[in-house]
Amino acid sequence: MKSRLALVLCSLAVLGGCSWGLQAMRSQSPDEKSNDQAPKVRLVGDLAVPYGLYPVAIEAVGLVTGLRGTGSDPRPSPYRAALLAEMRTRGVRDAQTVLASPDTALVIVRGVLPPGIQKGDPFDVQLRIPSQSETTSLRGGYLLETRLREMAVLSDNQVHSGRVLGVAEGPIMVDPSANEKNNPVLLGRGLILGGGRCLRSRNLALVLQPEHQSVFNSARIEAAVNKRFFLTDSGPRTGVAKAINDEYLELKLHPRYRYNIRRYVAVVRSIPVRENEKMRIERLARLEKQLLDPVTASRAALQLEAIGNRAVDVLKTGIRSSDPEVRFYAAEALAYLDISGAAEPLAEAARHEPAFRVFALTALSALGDYAAIAELRQLLHGTSAETRYGAFRALWSINPRDPFIMGEELGGQFSYHVLDTTGTPMVHCTASKRPEIVLFGQQQRLRCPFVLEAGNHILVTSTDDAHVAVSRFAVGEPDQRRIVNNQLDEVIRAIVELGGAYPDVVQALQRAKASGALESRFEIDALPKGGRVYRRQPVASQGEPRPPGGLRATSPLPDLFPKRGTRAPQQDRQAQDSGAPRASESASSTPKPGPLGGFFARMLGR
Repeated sequence: MKSRLALVLCSLAVLGGCSWGLQAMRSQSPDEKSNDQAPKVRLVGDLAVPYGLYPVAIEAVGLVTGLRGTGSDPRPSPYRAALLAEMRTRGVRDAQTVLASPDTALVIVRGVLPPGIQKGDPFDVQLRIPSQSETTSLRGGYLLETRLREMAVLSDNQVHSGRVLGVAEGPIMVDPSANEKNNPVLLGRGLILGGGRCLRSRNLALVLQPEHQSVFNSARIEAAVNKRFFLTDSGPRTGVAKAINDEYLELKLHPRYRYNIRRYVAVVRSIPVRENEKMRIERLARLEKQLLDPVTASRAALQLEAIGNRAVDVLKTGIRSSDPEVRFYAAEALAYLDISGAAEPLAEAARHEPAFRVFALTALSALGDYAAIAELRQLLHGTSAETRYGAFRALWSINPRDPFIMGEELGGQFSYHVLDTTGTPMVHCTASKRPEIVLFGQQQRLRCPFVLEAGNHILVTSTDDAHVAVSRFAVGEPDQRRIVNNQLDEVIRAIVELGGAYPDVVQALQRAKASGALESRFEIDALPKGGRVYRRQPVASQGEPRPPGGLRATSPLPDLFPKRGTRAPQQDRQAQDSGAPRASESASSTPKPGPLGGFFARMLGR
């Protein structure tokens, strides 16, 4: 097969200057439809479809320790048998006694491997106790190392497990608002942010459609893709595509698109299988017309991005357009082509248009040059919570050691950042990707008096109007106490110094907000979202009237920000976009009870 592919590739190289015609995809431009003589070009997407863009769920049975009498001895079941077998495999002595302890609990562990995840990358882990379990709470628990596998029910109606694809371990975060009287079910569920580690990379692929499967087509797709995308990390330049046989090509992820895998695939599918110089010049002229029309701008920008540097001048005409939609799509494509001029229009879109925000921030992170960094730093001082935190995460993805946002691993438990920003003071906690707390504003304080719990063993109380006592009480350990002032930074550090983990700090912050002790804005995963409606201008670029209406941005959804469902009512989302405090974060309000309410429901995207 390799020799056949090599022969085909050599033939393509010899024929490189020949002119030829191919059937094209259906045109999106009215001008193109009316011009029957326009040359047509077949794209990669006309011959092949992507493979590997689906998430893979992996599961296992795990053991939680460190519970304060809230665990239980699991009943006889396949879960118990599987856990006992795993414990014996790992050399645990007297496994039955360990399971019988009230400080341990059997849990079902689940993770999801997203498309393109690489070996060693972290992922979030969900835990729950089985039905009819006598375990009452997972709060304060720690999941021991658990090997996760892909599970499937086959035709014999038996559950079969595959290879080990990940491992999970870490302290468990349970909804801080849950207790035995209020949402007790949530006490048996938890998360470990970034607690999983992928053991096998998930590569992308292209699969030729049945009518196009041939060694010749596979080889020429490989040649076309590798001409546009290649890697130079180690040794000589290598292409991202590799033809395996007449129907399957492996596709490595280009690092510029590591946070926008779906856009990468869309651009690859927009690459012409073969196109000579005359055809390219004529197609660039047609694509320029399509780019300046908001109706066709998105598709044209992708195809121009697929052409590469030769399309830069055309895309620059787009960022000079008076239409915000055209400017955004042109700037987004320019960012992935590493053109600095894209930074300003992308920052404008992130600041003023919620429908484009998630795409604009991701594109700025992909651009990553001085101009992009400067624009992102300015966005940290804005009013919208998701714009501010989105800009922080984009800066972190560019360079975690950027002095403006660099933090520290506090107690080895979580990433902690205190930013010197203007605007409304804000505290942001993550419920996805990795445990992280960001303070927007350096001099935030707690309003006394208050009494706060931070996990099972730590109590935070005010002693007077300016000082706070952080105390640890645990069976079999001497009591510990720290007196600090009421500055939020010092309180957080004291909790960690006394052994508090990330879930303990988040619990204290959430209860401080609910009680009114925390006057700053408090946000959990204030992430930009896709799928929002953009209201087009009522007049087309050609001057023809267009009925006003809403549409969703048609850029592929990026991976820099988790794709979770809507978690807040419409009025709260509007308040967040405008920078106004949400109803749920005012000092006089408290979290609404209910089976899907509270912090944990927001972690699960419900």
